Amino acid sequence: MMIDQFLNYLRYERNASLLTVQNYEESLRAFESYITHKDDSLSLDRVDTDLIRDWMESLMDKGNSASTINKKLSALRSFYRYALKRRLVDVDPAHCITGPKKKKVLPQFLREGEMDRLLDDVEWGNTYKDALARTILILLYEAGLRRSELTGLNDADIDFAGRQLKVTGKRNKQRIIPFGEELATELQHYIEVRNAQFANRPEGALFLSDKGLRVTAGQVYRTVHQYLSTVTSLKKRSPHVLRHTFATAMLNNGAGLESIKNLLGHESVSTTEIYTHTTFEQLKRVYKEAHPRA
Repeated sequence: MMIDQFLNYLRYERNASLLTVQNYEESLRAFESYITHKDDSLSLDRVDTDLIRDWMESLMDKGNSASTINKKLSALRSFYRYALKRRLVDVDPAHCITGPKKKKVLPQFLREGEMDRLLDDVEWGNTYKDALARTILILLYEAGLRRSELTGLNDADIDFAGRQLKVTGKRNKQRIIPFGEELATELQHYIEVRNAQFANRPEGALFLSDKGLRVTAGQVYRTVHQYLSTVTSLKKRSPHVLRHTFATAMLNNGAGLESIKNLLGHESVSTTEIYTHTTFEQLKRVYKEAHPRA
């Protein structure tokens, strides 16, 4: 009953998305099932903090990641905040509970030699599909774009005279990214091939699929995965790997964190600092392999 009231509140008062409502319901039903299995006399209005902690421990024992547990805990917190405001419970048992800390996962990236092999040694054809794939790869690597930023690019976002790119990132925030001669040449060649291929095209769109429509995120992913598979043994071969490769290459070649932060469109330099850990891990491997007494 309480869960149904909360879900209706999410749907009709908070206008939450269907996916959000479904995820919250799944977490709350699972928690309710957990407490009733422990003691069939328990109900959601009789839960205490220790019981929630026990539930979290059971999730960890089952192998759930910190991220998954924190999402479930977030649903529980929202539920009990609502219940307390509506006087469905006397106390909020979830408000003082902190979730497990997420493990910092170092970003995967390609080494410069791997990128050189991809861009210089792979035999590229003369088709539109080849021009599209090569330009996407070079742009992701040389500008550090997110996949959504790349698919949203329009011709008007490229300033060839000033050698700069206008990118619309998260929350519609725009930033300007400079680019060099190689990328300028690739973009100009791609646009020539594209214009010859498609007489009529979506107004403004820079990258088009072979059907003449704006390229999708899925198409970009498949293209990147296909070509990265030819030069790297990394398990992850997504467009984001090229964004990480861009940032790591910039840091390794002397760029400051603040500059990299601005180029990537990060809100805080603390987000960018993960690349210093990546570089240090690489240095440790090099030291271990190269030093005679390591």
